[in-house]
Amino acid sequence: MEKQKSTIRQRADEIKDHRCKNLIAVIEEPNDIKNIGTIIRNVNALGVEKTYIVDSRKALPDDWQEMRERKSLSKTSVSAIKWSFVKRFDSTEECLGHLEKNRFISVVTSPHVKGKENCILHETDYTKFTRLAVWFGNESRGISDLAVERSQFCVSIPMFGMIESLNLGTTSGIVLYEITKQRRAYQLKYKRANRGPNKSINFVPAAPDS
Repeated sequence: MEKQKSTIRQRADEIKDHRCKNLIAVIEEPNDIKNIGTIIRNVNALGVEKTYIVDSRKALPDDWQEMRERKSLSKTSVSAIKWSFVKRFDSTEECLGHLEKNRFISVVTSPHVKGKENCILHETDYTKFTRLAVWFGNESRGISDLAVERSQFCVSIPMFGMIESLNLGTTSGIVLYEITKQRRAYQLKYKRANRGPNKSINFVPAAPDS
């Protein structure tokens, strides 16, 4: 048991500097527990700091510890739920209010939206926002009008097949990979640059419950 704890602690120390501070993945009104588990697995594997879930149906428990013990989530996330911070909200409005209160900028994953700034995933700089929340919409309806309205811009994945569609789990993996790649490089670059006296890194950790 002590050896196991030691191995876990060693792994936690190894990945600590590679986690993306102040980066949150938001899942809006997901229907399928498998998709929730898959996104949490992606979040953990890619070093995203937190997951927020808008769950108006109250299908998930409010308490994080209880959520970690939910077998369906543990199985579909391959136990990533046990190592990831997850917070649920009753509505999109509540989640947006919480994010904005904590000075997070929201971007949504969505195809072209008229009247909104639309950006191609790999052509966009995700390091210019210190605190960033990336929204993923419902499996069939996509992202809500409210989330789009309150977001900074819309992000789309370029696709070149006859069927221009990806499932929610795959979309989250592709989008979060690009964003974490950029932000991790930025963090490591400025960590090295700010090792001298009286210097600080631009990424300031968010409050534990944000």
